[in-house]
Amino acid sequence: QVQLVESGGGLVQAGGSLRLSCAASGRTFSTYRMGWFRQAPGKEREFVAAISWSGGSIYYGASVKGRFTISRDTAKNTVYLQMSSLKPEDTAVYCCVADSDRSGPWDYWGQGTQVTVSS
Repeated sequence: QVQLVESGGGLVQAGGSLRLSCAASGRTFSTYRMGWFRQAPGKEREFVAAISWSGGSIYYGASVKGRFTISRDTAKNTVYLQMSSLKPEDTAVYCCVADSDRSGPWDYWGQGTQVTVSS
């Protein structure tokens, strides 16, 4: 059973920072790519960031590039999303994802953690 458990969400003022964590269990995730998506009420799911199994390839969505940083600790099977200069439009449920392939659909999804940015 693969599990992805997010933590670190909460309420923050605009301009503030938060760090999300995603702990993976049930597989050896050292060879998995991992990432983050988000979904705000009434909006489509949006890609936020992804990191390859080696950490050598990193991708960001256009709306977060330059403000968010994704990283991973392979020994802890954990991926992080450091969010800075937060804006009210960053308010969403943030979900962690993982997959054993280099590309294509994501196989595993976490339940999500709520991030709320107040103006």
